[in-house]
Amino acid sequence: MTAASTTYPRLADLDMKAHRYADKGAYQKELEKLQETILHVQQAYWHAKRRAIIVFEGWDAAGKGGAIRRLTENLDPRGVHVWPIAAPTAAEQGRHYLWRFWQRLPEPGTFAIFDRSWYGRVLVERVEAFAKPHEWRRAYDEINEFERLLTDDGVRIVKLFLHLSPQEQLERFKERLNNPYKRWKLTAEDLRNRDRRGAYEQAIDEMFARTSTDRAPWALIPADAKWHARVAVLRHVVSALAEGVDITPPPLDPLVKDQLEKLLK
Repeated sequence: MTAASTTYPRLADLDMKAHRYADKGAYQKELEKLQETILHVQQAYWHAKRRAIIVFEGWDAAGKGGAIRRLTENLDPRGVHVWPIAAPTAAEQGRHYLWRFWQRLPEPGTFAIFDRSWYGRVLVERVEAFAKPHEWRRAYDEINEFERLLTDDGVRIVKLFLHLSPQEQLERFKERLNNPYKRWKLTAEDLRNRDRRGAYEQAIDEMFARTSTDRAPWALIPADAKWHARVAVLRHVVSALAEGVDITPPPLDPLVKDQLEKLLK
């Protein structure tokens, strides 16, 4: 059994008055620098056949999609797969809830990004009573063991939760309602979930306490300021994936170099 870390994030402890960029130019400059670095990290993972999983959880309208888009914008699409996770299909419901995630694990040299994840078991399935109490309560140990198996096999796991204040969430719901190109994002389920915020906050904090481990800790990102959240996500992913990894370009294969020199003569 994997023990949770003695230190873990709490929603109430997060400073939501995060740094806001004075202008778009400063934000864009830091964003582009981090995007270049994550590309180097991806190349290092490709050459070393390393694997990484990046998990995104967060409130409705917290900006998970926007953060994922900036994270993957400059990456080689052959080496990254984004998995948007919705309700399980009828076939998936007949199997253990982790089964569908085993099917989506990254191949050697690649990243798998989950827009929502197996943590739905202890969040939406818990709050909405889609899972029975004994099912979601045992899920903490199941998830920790699932992640331990992956990290023991060399997979690097990065877990991010984008935290949004209720006031900012309401403003974003209004924006979606009034924008014909964003209305599809707003659902009756989003509004119903908002009414159960207290229950979700309790579930989120317990998720942190039970599943933030030394092997796969949770990172809590303040998301009221979109620019800050996107940069914070990239900064954390770069730091977590680059730790202990040489991201400098590999040397040229001597055989390739020799053949190229002959061709250029």
